[in-house]
Amino acid sequence: MKQLMTFICLLWLAACVKPQYQLGNPQQSFYKSMSSLCGQSFSGKVVFPADGKDPFAGAPLLMTVQTCSDSTIHIPFAVGEDKSRTWVISKTPEGLQLKHDHRHEDGTPDEITLYGGLALTSANELEQRFPADAYTAQLLPAAATNEWILAISPDGRTFSYILKRDNQLRFQADFDLTKPLE
Repeated sequence: MKQLMTFICLLWLAACVKPQYQLGNPQQSFYKSMSSLCGQSFSGKVVFPADGKDPFAGAPLLMTVQTCSDSTIHIPFAVGEDKSRTWVISKTPEGLQLKHDHRHEDGTPDEITLYGGLALTSANELEQRFPADAYTAQLLPAAATNEWILAISPDGRTFSYILKRDNQLRFQADFDLTKPLE
């Protein structure tokens, strides 16, 4: 009888305990795809705006999928000599989260940092869409309607970082996944 009660208690506990990270299959697949790039760097270029007026236009772009764990991926994003930006993709109980970590050269956080949002559940395994969260809207009111999109092309050759504001394309950088840098 004691064993039966123990078994019933364990079943009840198992039903009540929620795993720490419950990602849907598309989010989990995307996370695995990004993790598979860990330790590699890729060059990129601004593809929008195409008129060359973006401050990043013409500057060498470099993303490095630098550190990967079961719960977080850090991707430093360099624009020329400026290495102040890191994209942080994390698994949270609510799903995938994208944050932009901005740091000064001495490693201290910039006053505008850690903005981003949670991935929509309607995304697919090749594309995750991250609308601005409440923290972002408070930190950067103009960015309240931002949506960041991280996408891997269907052929696996290109990674795209896309920013929309008010549902209008504002910025896109594409990185060539076929030629990892050494």
